[in-house]
Amino acid sequence: MVRFNLFGVEFQFAWPMLAGYVVLLALLCNLGFWQLRRGAEKQVLVDAQQAALSAPALDLNGDVFVDAADYRYRPAILRGHYDRAHQILIDNQILDGKAGYLVLTPFLPGNGQAAVLINRGWIGLGASRDITPDLAIAGQIDTVQGRINRFPEPGIRLQGAEIPGDSWPVRVQIVDTGLLAEKLGYALADYQIELNPDQAEGYRREWKTAVAIPPEKHRAYAVQWFGLALALTVLFIWHSSRKAHRG
Repeated sequence: MVRFNLFGVEFQFAWPMLAGYVVLLALLCNLGFWQLRRGAEKQVLVDAQQAALSAPALDLNGDVFVDAADYRYRPAILRGHYDRAHQILIDNQILDGKAGYLVLTPFLPGNGQAAVLINRGWIGLGASRDITPDLAIAGQIDTVQGRINRFPEPGIRLQGAEIPGDSWPVRVQIVDTGLLAEKLGYALADYQIELNPDQAEGYRREWKTAVAIPPEKHRAYAVQWFGLALALTVLFIWHSSRKAHRG
């Protein structure tokens, strides 16, 4: 049993109680600081995303090697033409509770570089899966503008979900540029361009940035953990002083 007097108040507690308090306090504080670190990391990510979004458009017709991880969300411009005969539907895309597809159309640059898949947006499934949506490109498009991004990833990767079908447009759930390039007969860049909402020949486009938990929420979680640590300390002091007073 430990007893001491502080500011005229006598405290009394057993060693196991003190050990339990110290362990719990350390755990709660560590969780709080971990959330603060995660919040700082997410803030760096958000700042990088905002910097990329506000950067000048990258001219992809130049000799530019694009890594989607380094140039993610960077605005880009590409000149060439659509391959209208070969389009890809990313299946099982839910928007506002409705099933549909994301429409990817190959765009062949005028300088002969690898084709880029242009994400023209979301289109509804329609009355039946047996009926293919109208994906026609009516006008003459020689320039596209959008932002660079990775391809969407499903929550569950089913076996064979990346294998394209026999007839065009093909349906896939996972974009494998190697398999698609083999089917198309020409090279594909390993990233997509999400078509700007003001560009013609697109569908519903509500592009978002990918941050599962924003920095503000991590900081709120940290406050909760530190609050629990404070409450534990107040309870420990109250219990120890009360026990001493009763004794």
